[in-house]
Amino acid sequence: MKSCSNPLSSRPALARAITLIESTRADHQQEAQTLLSDILPQTGRSIRIGITGVPGVGKSTFIEAFGLYAIAKGHKVAVLAVDPSSAKTGGSILGDKTRMSQLAQNDNAYIRPSPAGGALGGVTRRTREAMLLCEAAGYDIILIETVGVGQSETDVADMADIFVLLLLPGSGDELQGIKKGIVEMADLIVVNKADGDLSAQAKRVRADYAAALRMLHTEGQWQPKALTCSALENKGIDEVWRTIHECISMCKQSGEFERNRSHQAIAWMWKEIRETLVTQFEQHPEVAAALPRIEQAVLKGDIVPAAAAKALLDYFW
Repeated sequence: MKSCSNPLSSRPALARAITLIESTRADHQQEAQTLLSDILPQTGRSIRIGITGVPGVGKSTFIEAFGLYAIAKGHKVAVLAVDPSSAKTGGSILGDKTRMSQLAQNDNAYIRPSPAGGALGGVTRRTREAMLLCEAAGYDIILIETVGVGQSETDVADMADIFVLLLLPGSGDELQGIKKGIVEMADLIVVNKADGDLSAQAKRVRADYAAALRMLHTEGQWQPKALTCSALENKGIDEVWRTIHECISMCKQSGEFERNRSHQAIAWMWKEIRETLVTQFEQHPEVAAALPRIEQAVLKGDIVPAAAAKALLDYFW
């Protein structure tokens, strides 16, 4: 294997690095933190785009069309795709490379599917670290595909420069069907599958959401927009691209871009603190020993949950 100044320059090297940071082994985590510290100066130069939407909205088709368009513009694209894990088996399909076959085969693209595991928020615990590794490897467009719109589908907004919500044109009362909180976070709404018989309906949905966005967003330099596209027919992708760059340019000029990145770093730190404490709590020997007994007491109604939590915390402290 040829030596290279960038240890993450090849796909296999990048894949191994992401596998390392996703490992839960203590020695691997220590090695991962050393790696992240070493590559930190090479990070932060990408555009980070979060993409979410209900299952069936065409996220993979959209990402492939958008990614190929970006590559044609001279960019390198990394896709961090989060697959839902089975609550019963913990397994995950991890099928994004088959759904994005053209993009996966392109030399200027890298697709990394990862299982969501028990993480909420639509992303994995290590998505942020994977994003930094991709940036250090030279990918300047990072697409973060989440598992789908849900009550806790919010973490992607805390790591992306622009948050894109994909919608369907034919799913009934659109404004009632999508949670208001997700719409409020969206910087761009794209009504996908705007083709054939659904074209006219997609335009109506776009108009409805454009009006809703004007009422929901009254602060900030960027006024979120609503667009239509057909990823399948590769229509409207150019307008999505221009709108994303318009948003990024405006936010950089106002200073909002850097402020947002700084706030995201602090939020990341506190999230890591909370998750590390929960992991240590669950692994504490006295907590683990007492947990079955206290859970049974809660199930039987012999103790209120707040008192049970305090009893377990007493073991931990």
